[in-house]
Amino acid sequence: MSPPVKRRPTGHHHGDLRNALLRAALELIGERGPHGFTLAEASRRAGVSVAAPYKHFADRETLLAQLATEGYHEQRDRYAAAVGAHEDPVEQLAAFASAYVRFAAEEPALFDVTFHAGLDKSRFADLAAAGDEVAGVLLPVSGRLAPGDDNAHDLLLRVASAAHGLAVFLRQGLFGTNGEALADTEAKAARTARDIAQRYDV
Repeated sequence: MSPPVKRRPTGHHHGDLRNALLRAALELIGERGPHGFTLAEASRRAGVSVAAPYKHFADRETLLAQLATEGYHEQRDRYAAAVGAHEDPVEQLAAFASAYVRFAAEEPALFDVTFHAGLDKSRFADLAAAGDEVAGVLLPVSGRLAPGDDNAHDLLLRVASAAHGLAVFLRQGLFGTNGEALADTEAKAARTARDIAQRYDV
């Protein structure tokens, strides 16, 4: 009788290797930021050999691009739900701004890899497409207030920039660290979005 096959206690089945590496990388990003780890460290965190990532990812940037793509998909779903809860475009943009802040607070590692990894979208078609999907949810909303592609983009950029700044301030603790800080910042983002959007609502 042949001896039983020894399994690594921290190993993963082949089919789960890709997801295990993504989860490990996301944990490291949460601890150190998107530039603070190597593929070898992600491999060790996942309990696999340092050669394992190259079965699924050409390099570290490719792994980060996959995580950023997932970050955009999560945002798309959140923002679609937020704007879908309202009919008035001003309130839809306010809901988007609030959801933006909540995403940054609840998914900090995905937020960081999406916005702070410095990825070249021209190299990663799926990443570029995912970003376009987010815009596809939001530009029709801003376009109702600011007709024309350039105007709709300008309005959305103003609202998103304000929400992004508030989200970063929240992450940095500028609004406190108690349980009310997130809700208060969401409300600030919504108010700011309304102020911006109402200038276009004529």
